[in-house]
Amino acid sequence: MLVLTRKIDQSIMIGDNIRVVVVDVRGDQVKIGIDAPRDILVHRQEVYEDIQAENQRAVLTRHVDLGVLERTIRESKPHNS
Repeated sequence: MLVLTRKIDQSIMIGDNIRVVVVDVRGDQVKIGIDAPRDILVHRQEVYEDIQAENQRAVLTRHVDLGVLERTIRESKPHNS
C-alpha cells in the first residue's frame, strides 16, 4: 500500500485520468473528491462489498432449466438439408 501525506486542495493522480483531491479535514474525518471518467465505477468499500456479495448470491441462486437449455442448443444448430 502506498501511503501519501496531502493537505487540503492537494491531490494525487491514479493513472492518467483519475484524480483524488483532499477537500476537507475535520477531526478524524477526511473528505475526498474523486474525479474519474464516467465508465470507472467508484464506490465506498462497504458498498462495493455489498454489491459483490449480492452478485455472488445471484450467481449461486440462479436456476437453470437444463431441458430448456438443451432444446435451445439443439434448435440453434444448423440443420443439414
